[in-house]
Amino acid sequence: MKVAPLVQAVSPESFESLAACWADPGSRLHWPNVFVLPAWLKAWWEVFGAGAELWLASVRSGRELIGLAPLQIRGGEASFVGGPDVCDYQDFVVQPGREAEFFDLLLDQLQAEGVARLDLGALRPESTVLNHLVGLARERGWPVSLEPEGTTLELDLPGTWDQYLAMLNGKQRHEIKRKLRRLEEAAEFSYRVVDDPEQVGRAMPVFLKLFRESRQDKTTFMTTPMEAFFNLLAGALAEVGVLRLGFLDLNGRPAAAVMCFDFDGAIFLYNSGFDPDLSSLSPGIICKVLSLRDGLERGRSRYDFLKGAEAYKHRLGGREVPLSRCRIVLDRAGSGSRPKERVR
Repeated sequence: MKVAPLVQAVSPESFESLAACWADPGSRLHWPNVFVLPAWLKAWWEVFGAGAELWLASVRSGRELIGLAPLQIRGGEASFVGGPDVCDYQDFVVQPGREAEFFDLLLDQLQAEGVARLDLGALRPESTVLNHLVGLARERGWPVSLEPEGTTLELDLPGTWDQYLAMLNGKQRHEIKRKLRRLEEAAEFSYRVVDDPEQVGRAMPVFLKLFRESRQDKTTFMTTPMEAFFNLLAGALAEVGVLRLGFLDLNGRPAAAVMCFDFDGAIFLYNSGFDPDLSSLSPGIICKVLSLRDGLERGRSRYDFLKGAEAYKHRLGGREVPLSRCRIVLDRAGSGSRPKERVR
């Protein structure tokens, strides 16, 4: 008896269908970081997506979902939905062990639809792009270029606060203890987390005020569209239980704030701000330290300081992870690809 071959297909998706895939407890997909979550992608697209074609696609083998491609297309070039100013690193969402199959089908589909180039970044060393897509493209004889795209810093969290302090060198450990002691002597302080969606809506204006006031470059960065994105993102990630908006209060007054994400066993420090009138008490760095301790006490295994090599990240124990940018030319002459029905 003949066994019918599995039907392999690349199909269009929506933000809603991607959200259903993420919420599916039976899914085998690996969501590599917070920047590929459907709520994140949708928030970015609604604010910054004008002028591009949205290209959300699933790749299936038979009835089994083996991967998702959250892409946008501009002028024949495909890139991830998102932008380097607000997305620290990205990747595809693929079932582990099915990467070669996923990318083979995806590349055929993109090429059949006239996409000439891929521009993908920033990418962590363990990304599916660097470990699977690059090799496949080179096997097809396609031009591939890789270049550095900065660094991200992260810290493997130990089991206790004392163990964390012991990881630091003597100077770093002394500075943290000194700053905390000075704050205790100067004011009553507390660290609180806002994560309820309704409360987040009321807390975001306070966060944005502290963000703008802390540095001139942050004032310039927080344009009207960017503020809309931050508000939309905070609400969306609060709804799915990922957002942790932390505030350091001194004598009942917000002195500093951090926007963190709690996802897949890690805390992501996304952005922060503080009251410059209280800078002598180091509220900004203390708020970050307390968010780190909060993650540690919640049993998280990693604290991700995210992109940028600021000195405080090193002082708090962060180690650098190199990021890369990948460009691929989809060379029609050397591909041997097979045409497929359009996904759009």
